Amino acid sequence: MQVEGSCLTQIAETDSRYSWFRLVVTMLVAIIANAGMWAIIVILPAVQAEFGTSRADASLPYTLNMIGFALGNFALGRALDRFGVTVSLILAALGIVGGLILAILSQSIAMLSFAQLLIGFASAVGFGPLIADISHWFVRRRGIAVALVASGNYLSGAIWPMVLAGVMQDSGWRAVYTVMAVVTFFGIIPLALLLRRQVSSETHASAHAASSLNAQSAGLSPRTLAILLGFAGICCCIAMSMPQVHIVALCVDLGFGPAVGAEMLSLMLLGGVGSRIVSGLLADRLGGVRTLLIGSTLQGLALFLYLPAGGLVSLYVVSLVFGLSQGGIVPSYALIVREYMPAKEAGARVGFVMMATIMGMALGGWVSGQIYDWTGSYQWAFINGIVWNGVNVAIMLWLLLRSRPRKPAIPVPAPQPA
Repeated sequence: MQVEGSCLTQIAETDSRYSWFRLVVTMLVAIIANAGMWAIIVILPAVQAEFGTSRADASLPYTLNMIGFALGNFALGRALDRFGVTVSLILAALGIVGGLILAILSQSIAMLSFAQLLIGFASAVGFGPLIADISHWFVRRRGIAVALVASGNYLSGAIWPMVLAGVMQDSGWRAVYTVMAVVTFFGIIPLALLLRRQVSSETHASAHAASSLNAQSAGLSPRTLAILLGFAGICCCIAMSMPQVHIVALCVDLGFGPAVGAEMLSLMLLGGVGSRIVSGLLADRLGGVRTLLIGSTLQGLALFLYLPAGGLVSLYVVSLVFGLSQGGIVPSYALIVREYMPAKEAGARVGFVMMATIMGMALGGWVSGQIYDWTGSYQWAFINGIVWNGVNVAIMLWLLLRSRPRKPAIPVPAPQPA
């Protein structure tokens, strides 16, 4: 009777009307909280011009932003497990506003980079921690729920660059950060108060039982699997970072201007939203590992298409193709974590793997800038991304083959006495 009661509690709590309401609120928080990640890309050319630095040095604020974002996913994921999502969101919102104010006052690349480190750390609450939180509220539709929350990051990237590019053109990049500070404070805190409800211990116990069975089939400990997923995430996101981080700068180099680059970034990220939704639906049928392998393979093919592209129309088309190819990759990592690891560790485990993927974005964004400075073009930067993407595909293939259900051994009949 106790087991039956636990199952009924889980059915009542998960995939419910409240779960879908919570999903909508969570997506709104994610769209606001992730704005700082994309604003630094929009202002990159203006920062380079103001401070008179190289492209690699101008990329440092983005790199520090992504390092902070990576560390924040892990640290705030642990805070989520301990204090709940509401407290974590309110503290993070205050941190974002503080970092934005410091950035507005910056008079050097070093000071701006430090401010972006704080912004990135606090903004991370809108990614891994929110993904971990919403995963508790869905079972049958967990794939699409996680994909939609992860899409908040891309929706943020599709919306904010278009809005902020106009603000920057009229009033400069510091006005961009002023607008962001106001929206963050008056947007995130009220929404956070709507997320105070928590899942029951019975639901956690039921989820833990399911993940334990999956972990036994793979034959990997949670720590080993987390490290493997973290390395795979670094590989795929080094590849992913090249178009996402440098598309605006690439368009400026080709004479198309930053506004066109912002449009391509928005188009890329809108394609990523569609890709994440389709991948979420697919993951509910195929599971996280297969879905991630499909996305990583398509991303590698899309990166090849950037090599011959150089015209305006071709770059628009390839950017859309790239977005449609890679959007489902990162959410699939969170699904694998929930499928194979204990539910009560979801915040920390998802946060760790998200941290690794974002470290890959930070490293890839900086390396691409260095390759550009060394070679004078982005061709070799795209090739570098293709190589790292191949490593990710190989890891996912290995994990898929290892996780296949094995046939029971055929018993050998005992010898009969003569």
